[in-house]
Order: sequence, then structure tokens, then C-alpha cells
Amino acid sequence: MNWKAYGIVTAAVVIVGLALGVTLPLVSLRLHEWGYSTFAIGVMAGMPAVGIVLGAKLTGRLAGQLGSENALRLVMACSAVSVVLLAVWPSYAVWLLLRLVLGISLTVTFVIGESWINQLVVDRLRGRLVAVYGSAFALSQFCGPLLLGFIGTEGDGGFWLATALLVGGVGLLFCVSGAPVVDAAAGAGRGLRQFVRSMPAIAWAMVLFAGFETMTLTLLPVYLIREGFAQQLALIMVSTVVVGDAILQVPIGWLADKFSRTALFKFCGVILLLSSLAMPFVLHTVLIWPVLVLFGSSAGGLYTLSIILVGQRFRDDALVRANAHIAMLWGLGCLLGPVATGAASQWLNTHALPMMMAIAALVFVLLAWRRGAFAAVAVDQAECEQDKLPRRAD
Repeated sequence: MNWKAYGIVTAAVVIVGLALGVTLPLVSLRLHEWGYSTFAIGVMAGMPAVGIVLGAKLTGRLAGQLGSENALRLVMACSAVSVVLLAVWPSYAVWLLLRLVLGISLTVTFVIGESWINQLVVDRLRGRLVAVYGSAFALSQFCGPLLLGFIGTEGDGGFWLATALLVGGVGLLFCVSGAPVVDAAAGAGRGLRQFVRSMPAIAWAMVLFAGFETMTLTLLPVYLIREGFAQQLALIMVSTVVVGDAILQVPIGWLADKFSRTALFKFCGVILLLSSLAMPFVLHTVLIWPVLVLFGSSAGGLYTLSIILVGQRFRDDALVRANAHIAMLWGLGCLLGPVATGAASQWLNTHALPMMMAIAALVFVLLAWRRGAFAAVAVDQAECEQDKLPRRAD
């Protein structure tokens, strides 16, 4: 296993997470200060979803024509330019277009980066190493709102910090080579329907987590402020959710290497359902803090375990195709989650955010407990023998 490549690619993707953690809440809070409605903020938050779908279709072609390393460098540079323009061109319509471009660039980054990481690791360490990546990524997003709290939302310092981070990530990628060779058609998004049919629980988990992550960074601060919390405290509470996402991913990954991965998958769904239902009732009590931790860790567990289960089944171009499908599902979650929650918050119920998450978690639980829900997930026999890993009963 190439530990240097694992470390550098992980670091580059984590830097992107830190930049996102700074810019996403800053955009939402800036729009809130300008007087835009929750629905308008939700539309802005969901705009990258269109870019995600386009990015998922472009990833294979870019990686095949330019090489995976060059494609990663190019799209991270495009992300940096988009964030610069957010700072210098404060217009709602322009920001919609920039968020579209940002969605395309970031999707290519995640599809190639996560495919690279998942192919580098051996299956006997897959749970722990994928969890380390997921935990580091979540921590980077935790640091984003904290940094924004220190910098402040009045000026454009957050945008310039995110730009510097993305430029630094591009520089890191010049220190590594040897990414998987990708066929130009590998990530074109074909076969999405078959992917969803064969692994419905994993597919919905990705939609769910995308909605969770986007809503946490964009609508959760607004929800908390409108429930009477000061802006600084609201950002700390958002960071608590992300800490919950981060701190338990490595233990979950360790358990995934020792016990049934699908049983852990189901357990995380149940915890997410219960924590979402509890949030409105404990919001103004001290119990909100452990609930926020469980809310974040259970949602993060669904994401980490989905990546682990996909990585144990696919390799090479098939892995890139699977991650492209995941990106398209991610785009669907990014679009449906914020837009539906923003509309529901404005016209139906002020507690729409936790209630929408509870509904999504319930759908996952029902899918995960269906007979044969994980029949398509199997460890490759040759890798099991190579790594001396017993075949799972999953």
C-alpha cells in the first residue's frame, strides 16, 4: 500500500472540506443579513446539486483525457477562482452561477479523490483507513465554522481564507502521482438505475447524508438563530454536530473491520432517526449537546459505511463509476434537502429541519431492513485470500 499517496490525497480532499466549512455558512449568513427568505437561502444551498450531476458525468472524461492527477489539480483551481468571485461579485444571481461551477469542480474532486483512496487501502484495513479519511474530512468542516466565528461574517475574510486553502491543496497534488488509470467513459454516470436497484439502502444513505451535510452547514445556523440563539452560539452548535460526525468515525471504522458492516449501517440509521425526533424537544435544554453529537455521528456513520461497502465490492473503472453514481445521488440529496426544508421551514413548521431528517432516516431504516437489501454487497474472494481476511456473513 502506498501510504504517501494515501496521506497526500486525503490531505488534499480534507483541505477542500475546510474551505467548504468556511464558505457554505458564510454564504447563507450573508444572504440572511441581506434579508433573503429561508426558501431563497435553500435554493442557493441546493444550486450546487445541478453542478454535482454535471460533475459526475464529466469526471470520467476529464480523468481519462487529462489523467486523474491533472484533473484534480484543474478542478481545485477552478474552485479557488469561484470562491474569489463570491467575494468580489456580491450578487444573488451571480452567486447562483458560481455555486453551480463550484458544485461541478468539487464533485470531480470527491469522485476521483475518494476512488483513489478507496483503491489504495487493503480490505482488512478498509474500515479504519476510510474512517480516518471521513473523520479528517468532518473535522475540517468543524474547523470551518469555528474559523468563521473567529474571522467574523461582516467582511470577506472567510472567502479569502478558503481561496488560500484551495490553492494550497493544488500545490499538494503536485507532490503525488500514480492515480488509478481511468477510461474516458468510466464516470459518465451510466447504470445509475441498476446501482440503486442493487444497493437501495446505500443509495438512499448517500442522498440522506448529502441533504444532512448541506442543511447542517447552510440551514442549521439560520434555524438556530431563528429559535433565539445568538449567531456565535449557533455556529458553535453547528460545529458540535460536525464534531459528532468526526469523533466517532474511527471507532465505527474499527468496528466495521471486526463485525458486520451492514448491522452497523442499520444501527446508525436508527440513532439518526431518534436524535432527529428528539432535537425540537431538547433544543433549549442542556440535553441538546449530546443529541447534536449523536445527530452528527450517526449521519457520518452512514456515509463512512457506504463508502466502505462500495469500496469492498468495486475496483478500477467500476469503482469510479460507482463513485460517479454516488455523486449523482449526492447531488439529488443536496438539491432536495435544502430546498424542501427551506420551503417547509417558511410555510409549514419552524422545526422542519429535524423533522425532514427524521423522515429521511425512517425511509433508510425501512430500506435497510428489507429482505436482501445488501445481497449485492460481497467481499472480493481474491482480496480476502490475499489479506487473509475471512469472508463476512454480510
